[in-house]
Amino acid sequence: MKEILPQLFGYLATVMLAISLLVNNDIKFRWLNGCGGVCFIIYGAFIGATPVMLTNGLLLSINIYYLIKIYRTEEDFDLIEFQLNDQFVKKYLSFYSNDIKDYFPNYKMEDQTTELRFVVLRDMAFANVFAAHISMDGTAYVKINYTVPKYRDYEVGKFIFEKERKFLLSKGIQRIAYSEVTNENHAKFLKVMGFKWEIHDGREWYLKDLA
Repeated sequence: MKEILPQLFGYLATVMLAISLLVNNDIKFRWLNGCGGVCFIIYGAFIGATPVMLTNGLLLSINIYYLIKIYRTEEDFDLIEFQLNDQFVKKYLSFYSNDIKDYFPNYKMEDQTTELRFVVLRDMAFANVFAAHISMDGTAYVKINYTVPKYRDYEVGKFIFEKERKFLLSKGIQRIAYSEVTNENHAKFLKVMGFKWEIHDGREWYLKDLA
């Protein structure tokens, strides 16, 4: 068992570091890279390799420093409404078209029924595009709420549904509704945001009440 443990920590560290290089989110990268560093430190302690322990201890300290910096930094969010066929938004949607199809396969920018349309900027970077049809009973049926992979840490969702709740209410919206949620990551996002799977208007929806 004593011979196997060092190898297990060594392999685990290698896998974590490899995965950290594949993610496109800064927080996930730092956490995975940091955990990989911890495993390498334990591996180094098992085999008595001081250089391995020192090197990964330094890397772990760097990851902790940046994680503290990330969590303490106050990011700037902005919500800007746009018109149908806005050229900038159209280019954004075209660039991410393949990924958008995985989340909102039926969305079309020229859809005339979307009374609410806006983009979210995160530290002046284009982070999200949102469009919805608002019914007479105050239900906003979401046609798209797409966030670029880099910013999928739920902060954009919190900004839209919590910090901009008054804005949504000012548009006459009483509840938000999603249908045809086939992507597992999207379903997870909705659950984290407080949406519940319910029957509404004779159909099943992910619903979140604002009022």
